[in-house]
Amino acid sequence: MRSILAIDPGPTESGYALFNVRHQEVVETGIKSNYDLKQLCNDAGKHIYKPVLAVEMIACYGMPVGAETFETCLWVGRFEEAFDPKKESLRCYRKEIKLHLCGTTKAKDPNIRQALIDRLGKPGTKKSPGPTYGITSHMWSALAVAVYAADQAKLQKQSP
Repeated sequence: MRSILAIDPGPTESGYALFNVRHQEVVETGIKSNYDLKQLCNDAGKHIYKPVLAVEMIACYGMPVGAETFETCLWVGRFEEAFDPKKESLRCYRKEIKLHLCGTTKAKDPNIRQALIDRLGKPGTKKSPGPTYGITSHMWSALAVAVYAADQAKLQKQSP
């Protein structure tokens, strides 16, 4: 596995991160409309060096949910279908990501952000950008999905 295209899905727009697994570095991040991100998935799925698709999956925690949650679920399937209809993506659950990166499921977004900075490097400044420079909001969540998926892939390779 060379790279991971990770998505933090939303009902109308989603964060994404392209992560180089071998070098443990951020290649690209952004927030796109779901229609534009679906096209990116389609293009990435056809690339000769096809990345692995990892998507943060919706999970039920016993609370009622609204229409936005169901719309987000539909987009997860659309992204997977656009990427490669014959191949399942890696579905990553938020609780597992929190536990993996922070050691607790009670971690909040700032804790996850700090864990990623500790691992990959500080954002830096405009004059001297660091490895996580320019990453904001949903891009951090997508990067967390990418790092988690990369680590899970490594663990699977090591297991007998």
